[in-house]
Amino acid sequence: MEKIILASNSPRRKDLFLLFDLPFEVIPADIDEAQLPGELPRDYVERLARCKADIVASLHEGLVIAADTIVVDQDQLLGKPGDEEEARAMLQQLRSRSHQVYTGIALIQTSTGQTYDDVCRTDVPMRDYTDQEISDYIATKDPMDKAGAYAIQHAGFHPVEELSECYASVMGLPLCHLVVGLRKFDLEIPQDIPGRCQATLNYACPVYEKILARS
Repeated sequence: MEKIILASNSPRRKDLFLLFDLPFEVIPADIDEAQLPGELPRDYVERLARCKADIVASLHEGLVIAADTIVVDQDQLLGKPGDEEEARAMLQQLRSRSHQVYTGIALIQTSTGQTYDDVCRTDVPMRDYTDQEISDYIATKDPMDKAGAYAIQHAGFHPVEELSECYASVMGLPLCHLVVGLRKFDLEIPQDIPGRCQATLNYACPVYEKILARS
């Protein structure tokens, strides 16, 4: 089997990709993540994912899978907070409102040069958590390495309510979008990835059939 490379250092992406039961190697890419002037969020995240894939593919042979995730609130990109006060400000900004999470995926097969790109946009409605809940969550240090200063899967904080789109994408890797992409490379993958994803995330996904119908 061709070597599979996950071009990401994210433990969340690694855990999600493990659901494919495919052997893979983690080789992250170090890129300049500055947004270009006038660049739209969708174009930005797609470019970063493609850049990561291309850099790793230029140095290693195999099927390279890269991804990038951004949090967008009214066209404002929210990255990882620099300190606790910035984390608090982000969480207060997002409270009781919906924002968007974009995750771009990029694949490249070095033996053929074949590529695949896709972007998943998810509308994320945040619940009306209290200032004390924000303080308690910040005290766990969990927000500090998360774009937008939150993890959707955090059991103690559970910041999101009534999500109706791709949960895995908000974590950093939209699995059904990746299934569609991997099928383009004639890779033998498990048929029950949607079931595995939902069981792992404890989430009844309402959109997986629509996504998989694209392949």
